[in-house]
Amino acid sequence: MTRIDTTTGSDQPAATSDVPLRADEVFAAVGEAPYVWRIDSDMLAWGPNALDVLKISDPGLIASGRAFAKLLDPDNVHTRFEAVMRTSAADKGAGVPYQIQYGLRPKPGTDAKLWIEDVGRWFAGPDGKPARALGVVRVINERRAQEERLAYLSRFDGLTGELNRWHLTDVLSATIEEAIRNRTSCAFLIVAIDNLARVNEAYGFDVADEVISAVAKRLRAKMRGGDVVGRYSGNKFGVILKTCTPDDIATAGERLLAGVRDDVVQTQAGPVAVTITIGGVNAPRHARTLNEVLARAQEALDTAKGKRRGSFHAYRPNIERDAARRKNVRSSDEIVRALNEHRIAVAFEPVVSTISRQPAFYEGLMRIRRPDGDVIAAGEVIPLAERLGLVRLIDHRMLELVVAELLACPKLKTSLNVSAASTIDPDWWTALTASLRAHSEVAGRLIVEITESAAIQDLDDTRGFVARVKDIGCRIAIDDFGAGYTSFRNLRKLGVDVIKIDGAFVQNLTRSEDDRAFVRTLIDLAKRLGLETVAEWVQDEEAARLLAEWGCDYLQGQLIGLASLERPWAAQSSAA
Repeated sequence: MTRIDTTTGSDQPAATSDVPLRADEVFAAVGEAPYVWRIDSDMLAWGPNALDVLKISDPGLIASGRAFAKLLDPDNVHTRFEAVMRTSAADKGAGVPYQIQYGLRPKPGTDAKLWIEDVGRWFAGPDGKPARALGVVRVINERRAQEERLAYLSRFDGLTGELNRWHLTDVLSATIEEAIRNRTSCAFLIVAIDNLARVNEAYGFDVADEVISAVAKRLRAKMRGGDVVGRYSGNKFGVILKTCTPDDIATAGERLLAGVRDDVVQTQAGPVAVTITIGGVNAPRHARTLNEVLARAQEALDTAKGKRRGSFHAYRPNIERDAARRKNVRSSDEIVRALNEHRIAVAFEPVVSTISRQPAFYEGLMRIRRPDGDVIAAGEVIPLAERLGLVRLIDHRMLELVVAELLACPKLKTSLNVSAASTIDPDWWTALTASLRAHSEVAGRLIVEITESAAIQDLDDTRGFVARVKDIGCRIAIDDFGAGYTSFRNLRKLGVDVIKIDGAFVQNLTRSEDDRAFVRTLIDLAKRLGLETVAEWVQDEEAARLLAEWGCDYLQGQLIGLASLERPWAAQSSAA
């Protein structure tokens, strides 16, 4: 075999030392083999390490371009010959670079294959056509395997081997378009493994992975040949049913349910019973776009879970539900616009001493001013804002407004309602502490109100929230107390300062013996715990008299005065 002389000539000075640089040693060390291809004679000259790099024992197998081509894998997309001889580039004196990858079978007649990276540059002869190519080859089997692995994972789920979510939705989109174009029907199912979190807790993640893999195989076994399954999320699969009518979707759903639940899954921890819940939608009958299909299949799944786990539910249009959804969208947009346009306002409702009837503090309540001048009360907005995930934004704005009012009025004492979402929101907490540390005189005049239902969601979290709020100097009140039936033992653990008795029990005091007994008991127990009490929704003097007799500290409601956007203390100052 002809070899390239890769040694450095003696007349070439060493770059950094007196030791001569030997290129053949460098090529051998990095696993590369240089070559020169004389195109006119088709002769290939190689560096001395070519046989070792290419795992070839016979030099004649790579002595010419034609001989080398016989070793190439027939499935190659690119070859050196194509890169050099079939290029449209022209050599303008510096040569034309090329870089390709191809498969090489060093032992003809066997399946052993090397992946080669071939990097070089060809030079033209007098006629402008390629006459000579110089290059280097290296074996890249490990890199190729990694690239193929990454390419696989870009399309398939590594655990189950089924399509991943990205590729699944890509196939679903094409299926929907085909169904619309051909005026046929398809369906999409979201299949959720029930109680997978409990399997994780009881047996560990390895067993949960075994369950996921087993469910994937069972789903695949119960599907028709043209249908598609993919991993949709952690415990969910997506199933695309091609040519599927509304009647067929129910049959398919029940078949998949039975296929998973009929036998336990054998795992390393023992047998595990598994069920699935499925929601599905037909397209284009009930959804015509990818987003509609995904949303309505998820909605159907939520409905199935709400009715009974281990069941199937197909999406069906509902006029009332769709109207409510459109209203939610409009309301969400209105809330966001009100925030952006600074149309959130604070209405203050007085809370007075039961005995003196003098204002003790004011409760700050959210209002939205509409562009037409109408005012929307908190009761019309907050429940919807909580469902839409917007209540935290409202809480942030209300905190800003209330603190600003406290700074403007040094004698004002007020309370601020905080939603359950904001009690665990680090951004809201950061805003509160920043405001109060910058204006320490405000903290003692601010009462933070949380509802009883929010307080009992997680007593440990609530206790931590209460402690932090009190540490910076504020007081804490439990609003709507009695509605959630919190035990007084839990109330003592929370360490709150004030309880506001739910107005539903106060408004009928003069007519309901049960309400009188309940409210009187609450007041008595609160006094024993050293807590102040506020009676909400006080509507008449008779109720106020009873509350005074029982020792209630404060009154709030129609009898005292409802919330107003006007500042009552400003009016009092003017009168004085």
